[in-house]
Amino acid sequence: MTAITVAMLLIIIFLLIGMPVAYVFGASALGFVLLTGKSMSYLVPHAFWQLSSFTLLSLPLFIIAGSLMGASGISDRLVRFVNAFVGPVRGGLGAVTIVTCAIFGAIAGSGASAIAAIGSIMIPKMLQNGYPRGYATALVGCSSVLALLIPPSVPMIIFSLTSGISVAAAFLSTIVPGVLIAAIYCVINYVYLRNVKFLQVEEKISFPERTKVIAKATKDASWAILMPIIMLGGIYGGIFTPTEAAAVALAYTLPVGFLVYKGLNLRAAGHAIISGAVSTGSIIAMIFFLFVMSRVMIMEQVPQNLSNFMTGLSDNKIVLLLLINVILIGIGMLVDDVSGSILASIILMPVATNLGVDPIHFAAIVGTNLGLGNITPPCAPLLYMAGSVGKSTFNEYMAPTLRFILLGHLPIVFAVTFIPDLALFLPRLLM
Repeated sequence: MTAITVAMLLIIIFLLIGMPVAYVFGASALGFVLLTGKSMSYLVPHAFWQLSSFTLLSLPLFIIAGSLMGASGISDRLVRFVNAFVGPVRGGLGAVTIVTCAIFGAIAGSGASAIAAIGSIMIPKMLQNGYPRGYATALVGCSSVLALLIPPSVPMIIFSLTSGISVAAAFLSTIVPGVLIAAIYCVINYVYLRNVKFLQVEEKISFPERTKVIAKATKDASWAILMPIIMLGGIYGGIFTPTEAAAVALAYTLPVGFLVYKGLNLRAAGHAIISGAVSTGSIIAMIFFLFVMSRVMIMEQVPQNLSNFMTGLSDNKIVLLLLINVILIGIGMLVDDVSGSILASIILMPVATNLGVDPIHFAAIVGTNLGLGNITPPCAPLLYMAGSVGKSTFNEYMAPTLRFILLGHLPIVFAVTFIPDLALFLPRLLM
């Protein structure tokens, strides 16, 4: 058995027993070095050099800005804003959950943040209005994936860094898939809830009164909605880079949180900054070891060998793309989205490019597949987090989750894979 085979087996074993991802790749790289006698003095400096990227600086800035905005009370205002439009519709709270997760994704860029911020508000509201607990939990868990697809997306930043493509183009590639998934989820939500008994619907009011409610909710949420508009408008307008946009987001968040929404105080800001710093530190440690392991894989020609193996199985592009999707979903089931984006870039990007897949198109394939993997059992990290927030058992939320996966998310995965224009339309239009 070769050293690289042992290292890959160690990765699988350590992931299955629940070891933290950073330690998984650190231990695997160390095992490879010990077995081959190679020097860490070559692998470690290379990893440090990759961490010095200017693009990577956007990561802590976006994370801390998202933590601060979450602590400022933005999530409740976003919920009221969306509810003002769709509240009177049957199943309106479900649609509010879906759309709010998508908007929150444009602020925090994290599925876990969306579950914590939106799920803690919307699950109790849905329960009060007659929604089944398992359904409410599944809806939040599946909708949280939208935070990974609507920019700015932390996994797309990492994927761009490791694959060498434009961050702005990677952001744009997942917008159309994210919007399509949100739209299909809303349709599924409406159809499913038509036959649910005891479902309470917000009382309809006259058009002038509804207009006043919408105007007030829009005014209250305007500062929150303006933030992603400024960031994305600045990036695609050529005013600043994604890293500079992250700095602008952080600078924007402080006065809005302290002076406008007044949800931030020094204690809350301190907790948010510490939380963001801890999240950043854990991600950077994980990225460092992944870079070490990626160098090992490249030295041992693992991507090239995998590409040769897969093309040896079949020369049919459709079959190979389906196989890549299966591998990506499996990666998403085992590790978080950040780790998965690095693995996809290192291992599968050469295979995809050999098949003639545009790297920006592949970014969208990676984003949609990893999101699906994060809510697909047996591991499903985002789904289990939603179950914890919703205090729901696996048996309660599994059936509605499968409905959203099979009827909503999976068709978009196939569509993005085989209709490249879904991913490439916006990058071509704006870049």
